[in-house]
Amino acid sequence: MTTTTDDRCTLVLDIGKSNARLVLIDAAGEVVARRSQASAGRHDATLDATVLDVEQLQAWLRRDIAGLPAPQRARIDRLSITTHGAAFCGLSGDGPDAQLALAPIDYEWDGYDAEFLAAERAEADPFDHTGSPALPMGLNAGRPLRWVQTRHPALWERARVWLPYAQYWAWWFSGVACSEVSSLGCHTGLWSPVERGPSAWARRTGLAERLAPLRAAWETVGRVRPALAAALGLPEGVRVLAGSHDSNACLARHLATAADATVVSTGTWCIVMAPGAPIDGLDAARDQLVNIAVDGRPVPTGRFMGGREFAAICGDSDPAWATVPALREVLAQGWTALPAFAEAGGPFVGQRGRVLRHGQPVEAGLAAVPAALRPALAALYCALMLAWMVEHLAAGARAETPVLLEGPLATNPAHVAALAALLAPRPLQVSTDPLEGTARGAWMLAHWPASPHAPAAPPVLPTADLQLAPALQALARQWQRHSELNRVESAAAG
Repeated sequence: MTTTTDDRCTLVLDIGKSNARLVLIDAAGEVVARRSQASAGRHDATLDATVLDVEQLQAWLRRDIAGLPAPQRARIDRLSITTHGAAFCGLSGDGPDAQLALAPIDYEWDGYDAEFLAAERAEADPFDHTGSPALPMGLNAGRPLRWVQTRHPALWERARVWLPYAQYWAWWFSGVACSEVSSLGCHTGLWSPVERGPSAWARRTGLAERLAPLRAAWETVGRVRPALAAALGLPEGVRVLAGSHDSNACLARHLATAADATVVSTGTWCIVMAPGAPIDGLDAARDQLVNIAVDGRPVPTGRFMGGREFAAICGDSDPAWATVPALREVLAQGWTALPAFAEAGGPFVGQRGRVLRHGQPVEAGLAAVPAALRPALAALYCALMLAWMVEHLAAGARAETPVLLEGPLATNPAHVAALAALLAPRPLQVSTDPLEGTARGAWMLAHWPASPHAPAAPPVLPTADLQLAPALQALARQWQRHSELNRVESAAAG
């Protein structure tokens, strides 16, 4: 980070699907303080659905922001927000006196009836219009909005304004309702990258007219409400930015310095974004889609629920056991895992995960893998998935275009070694930033002027140890054949 005498700080609110984080970052980019809280859902009796527990997060924010040491709080002059996608909130109006009419339906809730889903499919715009594949559960964020409209019309009438999750929190702090393009364009079905505006489906159903006005992620939409600022112990006039979708915040930190690089953001979801690749030829059936970057550009994207799958394979074993020696032992013993170990999204969605040893199915599955090797197997599995996704998503990018790895898997030695070997000769660069890419991106957006030129991204470290490349690339070819066979068998089975 650059050196500065400016003592002002940015408070970043980073809400992921599993955890929410508050990170206080000074003008030089150094972390001053941080707090965290589990993100949770709750049953809503009126909707008879699972919704995100915004009240719990509000209580946490009131407690933990007010609990920051007074000298640190006094330095805060702006608030930047980033959240996961596939979540929209309904407000009773668009002003500071509005109320939350409908909390966001949890995208992992799967209570949509067959009649509704059939009607939705019949109404849907084609993939080449929205860039949004048909996803399971509520991962197409327009689905829960349409479900409320058709199944709960009285509740729909209460929600006069809809806004994405990041912008809900911007409204909660400032009282100003807005939408933002990276949040509207992340597999919602509500946005058309081609038309750079609401999709035809959103217009036909009346959803478009209820979306809050569009603002840029780095725009100041208002100031923290005076009464809330007093309750939180914040100085007067703290600026509230519109905010962004989390993986696009991670991408934003590289747009100015490595605009064509393929960025891999890891966490609950592992997201591959290839702004240097063409959007033509994306395969919706493989959960490839068009994301919209914070500056409005369309970005070919693929993803899978890597954090969940890593945890499922790892089981009770310590993730720290995912070392390079353990990876070598996994290869020596012939262990591989075939997708998928999560039900939500990914290029092999609908398949049941399987374990092979020396290419042969293991009936006992993961239970047969020695506990000490399961974390390295999980790291290898995620590397195989990400290498497959990069190969198929960024095929049109130049071979020398680097892949930038962010997030928890960037600190996993077995994963980094495996992914570098699998991608070779395409270079892999690993973020050396101790701060999560989503939070760093949100901080950088807080420092973008109206004509955006982001501050320099934190350094990345090239990976050069490719001794495992021949063995792993041979394994990858076998893994792909077995995974495709598993895909066919899974489809035939149901």
